[in-house]
Amino acid sequence: MQTRTLSLVFVIGGLFSAAAYATPGAQDRVYTADQNTNTVSVINPATNMLLGQIKLGNQRPDVLSPLYKGEINVHGLGFSPDHKTLIAISNASNSVVFIDTATNKVKGITYIGRSPHEGFFTADGREVWAVVRGENYISVIDPVTFKEKKRIETTAGPGMVQFHPNGKLAFVVSSFNPVVDVIDMKSRKVVKHIKVVSPFSPFLQFTPDFKEIWMTHKDVGKVTRIDTASLKIKGVIDTGFITNHLAFAKTVAGTRAYVTIGGENVVKVYTIDASPALVATIPTGALPHGIWNSDDGSRLYVGLENGDAVDVIDSATNKVIARAPVGQAPQALVYVSNAVPQGDGMANLVPRTNSEPINIALKPPSGEAKGFIVARNLGVVDSLEVSLFKLKPQTVYSVFVTGQVTPVASFKTNPMGMANGTAIGPMREVSNSLNAKSATASRIFVVEGDMTADPQKAVLSNVQ
Repeated sequence: MQTRTLSLVFVIGGLFSAAAYATPGAQDRVYTADQNTNTVSVINPATNMLLGQIKLGNQRPDVLSPLYKGEINVHGLGFSPDHKTLIAISNASNSVVFIDTATNKVKGITYIGRSPHEGFFTADGREVWAVVRGENYISVIDPVTFKEKKRIETTAGPGMVQFHPNGKLAFVVSSFNPVVDVIDMKSRKVVKHIKVVSPFSPFLQFTPDFKEIWMTHKDVGKVTRIDTASLKIKGVIDTGFITNHLAFAKTVAGTRAYVTIGGENVVKVYTIDASPALVATIPTGALPHGIWNSDDGSRLYVGLENGDAVDVIDSATNKVIARAPVGQAPQALVYVSNAVPQGDGMANLVPRTNSEPINIALKPPSGEAKGFIVARNLGVVDSLEVSLFKLKPQTVYSVFVTGQVTPVASFKTNPMGMANGTAIGPMREVSNSLNAKSATASRIFVVEGDMTADPQKAVLSNVQ
């Protein structure tokens, strides 16, 4: 769909009207951090309409210019306790941008260390803690002066930090080490390391009663539960391929955990009792990533990293009831109630800068290999974003399209047999040929090495 706003949308199972459901307040906002377009998309959850975007930088490939000054890879989001300030973390320009929620205007920018990932306000609103994932510390920022006040040393690669409301402890997950750091808020020191099942944990969240934290393990498809009193692991849940973020909602059936499973294009719903049980699996658009609940728990908002959209889930029925378009590759997503106390909140927004993506699933003729491709228009050029999984480690693989003797792109897998990369160029014809619904669709296939263009040797293909 090319529309910038919508009230009627096609979703799994048929046509739904967003107006047919009770909705959160018109002064509330849903924000997404759009990594490829370097925008923050702004949605009115009362109508499930995209109001516009806060432009923090230019979309790719403009960011490759040596004279480029904007933010790059807008990735993380947080907000102040009074809901008057939104922060956006850009991990390639090493910045924390402070945005006034009422006016959508940038109030200040703080440049910190290498590759920050997420940032959050402390409970009293006096500080912002931004994890510097490319190094080994948390940057503590004054949200009034926008100056860095202090650095708190952590295990290398901190991925996210959240604060217990008692004001005593902060919990920090890691992107590179299988550990959770527990920080004493008074001394600003790590007082405990909790060992967990994998080194890649991008997200954590408290249960509504704050008795547990749940953290995701993207690399192994699991969620770990930690008791916030004893600081011991209570259990590990096998959730699924590319487990991204999670949220909790108090539903008509009780409190539930909603977990985005990017590799399966679903949100899985669990009870949060002593032995969490899977109670629902909700189909979504392509690669669900960020998720946040409305304050009343009636809605869950899911950012679709490869769908460039947000799906809205009704927690009473566990069904998608609406979809709103956003920027390219949305990552973090937050729901901020009463963000715009007065007016329509349209100031300083620009229209949506991007068109719709093309998603192509890659399947193996046999074995466990997985992959997907997203084709996007970038204005004068196009991109193919390729993600490959469960292949031979440390091995070169090439992507071909039938009729071409040279690969569109080649990638080398990491020690886990994974590879991710983007090819940028004049590839409109290639992008269009990947539409598997066309009777004349080309075959795209992945082969080991970078020399052969033989589809018979494909380890992954969009045509089976």
